[in-house]
Amino acid sequence: MTKRFKPISEKIPKILHGADYNPEQWFDYPDVFEEDLRLMKKANCNVMSVGIFSWFTLEPEEGVFEFEWLDHVLDRLYETGVYVLLATPSGARPAWMSKKYPEVLVTGKNRIRNLHGERHNHCYSSPVYRTFVRRINSKLAERYKDHPAVIGWHISNEYNGGHCHCDYCQERFRDWLKERYGTLEVLNHAWWTRFWSHTYTSWTQVESPAPHGETSVHGLNLDWMRFITDNAMDFMREEIAPIRKTGSELPVTTNFMEGFNALNYGKFKHMVDVVSWDSYPLWHRDESDADIAAWTALNHDWMRAMKGGRPFMLMESSPSMTNWQNVSKQKRPGMHALSSIQAVAHGSDTVQYFQWRKSRGSFEKFHGAVVDHEGTEKPRVFQEVSKLGEGLAKLDDIVGTKVDAKAALIFDTENRWAINDAKGPRNQGLNYEATIRNHYRPFWEAGVGVDVIDMDDAFDGYEIIVAPMLYMVREGVAQRLEAFVKGGGTLVTTYWSGIVNESDLAFLGGFPGPLRELTGIWAEEIDSLHDGQTNEVKFPDGRVYSARELCEVIHAESAEVLATYGSDFYAGMPAVTVNHLGKGKVYHIASRNDAVFLKDFTDQLLEEKGLHNGLTESLPDGVTVSERTDGERSWFFLMNFSGQPHSVPLQKEGFIDVLTNHTHKDSVHLNANQFVILTDQ
Repeated sequence: MTKRFKPISEKIPKILHGADYNPEQWFDYPDVFEEDLRLMKKANCNVMSVGIFSWFTLEPEEGVFEFEWLDHVLDRLYETGVYVLLATPSGARPAWMSKKYPEVLVTGKNRIRNLHGERHNHCYSSPVYRTFVRRINSKLAERYKDHPAVIGWHISNEYNGGHCHCDYCQERFRDWLKERYGTLEVLNHAWWTRFWSHTYTSWTQVESPAPHGETSVHGLNLDWMRFITDNAMDFMREEIAPIRKTGSELPVTTNFMEGFNALNYGKFKHMVDVVSWDSYPLWHRDESDADIAAWTALNHDWMRAMKGGRPFMLMESSPSMTNWQNVSKQKRPGMHALSSIQAVAHGSDTVQYFQWRKSRGSFEKFHGAVVDHEGTEKPRVFQEVSKLGEGLAKLDDIVGTKVDAKAALIFDTENRWAINDAKGPRNQGLNYEATIRNHYRPFWEAGVGVDVIDMDDAFDGYEIIVAPMLYMVREGVAQRLEAFVKGGGTLVTTYWSGIVNESDLAFLGGFPGPLRELTGIWAEEIDSLHDGQTNEVKFPDGRVYSARELCEVIHAESAEVLATYGSDFYAGMPAVTVNHLGKGKVYHIASRNDAVFLKDFTDQLLEEKGLHNGLTESLPDGVTVSERTDGERSWFFLMNFSGQPHSVPLQKEGFIDVLTNHTHKDSVHLNANQFVILTDQ
């Protein structure tokens, strides 16, 4: 059965390779544009994102529009063989707008309105700003919807939620709450406002969280974050509507960000036709890049899973260094190609950069780019980009293929908000994000595909679901997990799960709340360990692992005890359990254990389920593999992030290197920062 999706654009069914392009920055240098076109061909680029911060150049004064420059840019790009993702410019408004209509600017949580400046300094609720955005988007769509160069719409740039606290936002927030709760009585119960005598008797008393006001009602904080997402989605909906009104059916996207939690991407994904994101890893911080490679892979898998496995877009990456990280380190030779191919390996059908040409001034003048201030094709970075482009041009057969993940990791944004806002049990660090990374790492090391999902996503089709620290359990989730397990799935839960409902109210009747029957355990209490303190997790066969930070004291009800604690007042009590339910089982890990435990435990799960990569039985540390398939043919991306050379044995002879056509017999040798793409057909 074929598992191939349609390409992002039928106009160019290839891996897209390009960058953010800002030709308006170079109007005073008339030779630069034609030189850019020449260099784009030499760099083997076939797409550019244009217009992202072009509002002033498009509308230099209110109601005065200048599109001739953009006509010329799009026409010449198309003649050169370069397609365009055309952006709407709402990410940064012109100064004339801020001066004449100050309401468009963000009011901070301190209730003080910002001055003009920076990006994303605009109120998503402002009627004036929404009117301006609809108008400029309408004019762009009417003029360019049928332009042969345009293959999609890049809506705004890196939506950040806004977090404006002006009167418009306060009223919209109250309206949102009225729709959610209906009455103040229901809201007061959900927020548990009798605590500290904070009961609301009028909707006008409700204010967004403020440093000089309310920050301790967790239900309020949680709902404010939900509102921020819904308000940003509503704003984006108004951005897209004028485009669709013209009849344009080109795909829309907006660029998400690494590990971002100011918006719930689990909901925001419904706004886009294709997911895209901006990846800027901190390469070369350590001798081995395996840790950051695994985190980056997790983000790729998160983006891919949002649209049910549909290929995503690597919208931004740096071909060299950034300029905003604490240490902006250059990529060593080979790392640019390796990190770019990693995105493709995990499901991206594009490799794109910020930026094409370095800005001469302002904030990003030293941010990496394909074209340096030197301005020619001579620098190493340009040569590496060009060589990668040659390789990407050979991967047409991979476009639209799928990463067929049989394991899923629940990384839920609302759960993240709630768990990070909770007071206790360990305020110096519950480390939810680190826990997610630690549970993902053994799958990455084994080269087994993982979808990173929301708890509201579908569970069918997976063999294993890992749900670390599922502190919040929304209505219906426990029942869906139970159906997954009874149908033959394996579920892994951990400490600090099943604690609160979607309003952040603690479950009554014993933890893990609605997961209690599913896990077969009762979590009586949880012990927080100081830094440096440890406990032991002992298995009957003599294996002993170290536990730290959090140790849940549990009682086995219907579950079987697999391991026990070694010390403290809960010595001998269950530390790892398994509960059989229907055709499946639920493992519960009661403590935060070391990496050796997680690797051994995960390897056992994979063995039980028969989940292995199809390339090799032995992956050295820091070397991983990812598979893309159309259901009939597979491509294996073998990647070395270890910083050291390695030879990897192959399960069988006859794997062909897609880029060189070389046939490998029994092994593949990889230098540091090297990859190969193999197929057996």
